[in-house]
Amino acid sequence: MFEGFESRRIDVGEASIFTRFGGGGPAVLLLHGHPRTSATWHRVAPALVERGFTVVCPDLRGYGRSRGPAPTPDHEGYSKRAVAGDLVAVMRSLGHERFLLAGHDRGGAVALRLVLDHPEAVSRFAALDCLPISEHLSRTTATFATRWWHWFFFAQPDIPERVINADPDSWYRGDPESMGRENHDEWREAVRNPDVVRAMLEDYRAGLTVDRDHEEADRKAGRRITCPTLVLWSLRDDLEELYGDPLEIWRDWAPDVRGHGIDSGHHVAEQAPEPLTASLADFFGAG
Repeated sequence: MFEGFESRRIDVGEASIFTRFGGGGPAVLLLHGHPRTSATWHRVAPALVERGFTVVCPDLRGYGRSRGPAPTPDHEGYSKRAVAGDLVAVMRSLGHERFLLAGHDRGGAVALRLVLDHPEAVSRFAALDCLPISEHLSRTTATFATRWWHWFFFAQPDIPERVINADPDSWYRGDPESMGRENHDEWREAVRNPDVVRAMLEDYRAGLTVDRDHEEADRKAGRRITCPTLVLWSLRDDLEELYGDPLEIWRDWAPDVRGHGIDSGHHVAEQAPEPLTASLADFFGAG
């Protein structure tokens, strides 16, 4: 995977972020979702390099080979604000003060926080298979709670760790053929690590508490995304089924929003890398 890329562990203070990077041209930061690592981009990142971009793929704080602080009762150490701060520091350490940004799933929530907290750093933002966390929670129905029950299970203290770590191979399932063997093996090694599992759960615990508070404070303050925004969603996932047109929701957060669905399941970077790459490259290369 990632032929021609370098990898480096970058110390950003209270966290150490494993990062892959390569290419030349405008810098693109790609953020993975749960429970993946940066390896999920192994089909997209090299294709973006071929299209003339520098591509940076970190493991989010606590995921994969990145490490963060010990969890605390307020979950601040795994808040999207803390993780976004990591990534600005990573990009600056690589020489990128301003960059293009895409986030998938939980990485999309981090990307939203990054673009709100550090608007000077982001020139264009792509949200993939995600909505702001507060938008999900404000629309919670029995259907959402049933399908996305893991959000609420992961937020419980201690029990999820015991359940998942008892048999991680049964809890987290992946197909090496669709994922790619090396991506699958890296992901499988990560989810067998109890420290990684704990950090991933802290991501969700922060989501239902401090992250929601931050987003709601943004709305009350009238804070919005200031850069052009692309919204992409997987047509064989349930985002559109649950909420209708995702563009309408994102237009409450940003004045310049465009986007469309892609024929894929949820893990779009693995399942539909060609149309995803084309959509990102067209958007990032415009203007």
